[in-house]
Amino acid sequence: MFNGKNILITGGTGSFGKKYTEILLKHYKPNKIIIYSRDELKQYEMSQEYNDKCMRYFIGDVRDPDRLKKAMKGVDFVIHAAALKHVPIAEYNPMECIKTNINGAQNVIDAAIENGVSRIIALSTDKAANPVNLYGATKLASDKLFVAANNLVGDRDIRFSVVRYGNVIGSRGSVIPYFNKLLNENTTSLPITDEKMTRFMITLNQGVNFVLKNFKRMQGGEIFIPKIPSMKIVDLAYAMAPNLPHEIIGIRPGEKLHEIMCPADDSHLTYEFDDHFVIAPTIRFTGYRDYSKNILNEIGKSVSQGFEYSSANNTQWLSKEELLKMIKEI
Repeated sequence: MFNGKNILITGGTGSFGKKYTEILLKHYKPNKIIIYSRDELKQYEMSQEYNDKCMRYFIGDVRDPDRLKKAMKGVDFVIHAAALKHVPIAEYNPMECIKTNINGAQNVIDAAIENGVSRIIALSTDKAANPVNLYGATKLASDKLFVAANNLVGDRDIRFSVVRYGNVIGSRGSVIPYFNKLLNENTTSLPITDEKMTRFMITLNQGVNFVLKNFKRMQGGEIFIPKIPSMKIVDLAYAMAPNLPHEIIGIRPGEKLHEIMCPADDSHLTYEFDDHFVIAPTIRFTGYRDYSKNILNEIGKSVSQGFEYSSANNTQWLSKEELLKMIKEI
């Protein structure tokens, strides 16, 4: 599907973009992989590691619509990964988060339509479901923009979809690198926000492969959600430092105790497949689309009324042994 194609990744120097690039280069023969981001140092560092002849590095911000339109000329696939993601920082700098996560999303949509990009997937977050913080609210708005974009393309073969998943194990700014930093500094305790806190967890490989497969599945307008395990923050702390005490510091600004990926209010739109869920759009598009099945002939079934996929009520949980294995792999 990606052989001979041009692929652009916004925020491409992040953890996801680098892993996506690695897998594309390993398993496909793309014509171009365009890394679009605003940090020249990260681009320089990434170009030392990924310097295949198909690689292109574009300095640019998703806030800049003209630069996006130039970067997307001749592009077949777009993965929109650029975002301001730090929950407390977004609470203190709301307008900056809005400019990148909402206005930037619309700029990506406009540039993709103008250039006739065939398939576009935006990365979302569990925090976009029933959001209580600004970051989640901006990503919910972004999700809605990408779903509704399917109404703007007319009869052209352009499709927009969304992938929503939980915390990526070991990604920059996440809890495992933070705990590792404290342990390397010989901390005498690990800070825990709340002993009852749970989170969805996904590996970088799982996230990238899920997005790759959804390019083959997508009809346009759906939100894809992988079935992934949950973990308790205290279990992670015990796995990483079994002999250290915990310091309860309280929930940070904008944080939830548990995360949700399929809200109960969307249960009438949600289909369960073997390894993922799909939330169908609330609006109708030109031409009938049956989201209970996809192009790969996978069949889903409607969930029960009021069904909610939460990190607290998940049927899959990471054990301390599984957490330790993942930490060692990181």
